[in-house]
Amino acid sequence: MLEINMESRKGILFIRLKGMLNNNTVEKLDKEVTSLVINAGIRNLVFNLEEVTNIDMKGIDTLLKNYQLCKKNNGKTLICNLDNSLVKNRIYNSKLLEFMYEASDEISAINVLNL
Repeated sequence: MLEINMESRKGILFIRLKGMLNNNTVEKLDKEVTSLVINAGIRNLVFNLEEVTNIDMKGIDTLLKNYQLCKKNNGKTLICNLDNSLVKNRIYNSKLLEFMYEASDEISAINVLNL
């Protein structure tokens, strides 16, 4: 199960995820977030993964897809609150952070984006 909480602040869409981001739940992320990025032309995203308990390659691919959409809109995508060691290891091993920025928390993410 995946819960998604979104908040727009200072030109940044904060996406707070709770639960598992995997093959069974990425469709919800696509419907709620990816479609919004496409339709509203969102430039800057921050994925808060503090309450994500598990992630697989399908989940990582969906994060990468959102990064690519924001890049087309001349924006940036960040991941913050990589507190869960399993999630952190999978993100690090996937090389996702070669494309996205990492911040310790949402305040730091705002500073990285310099908005």
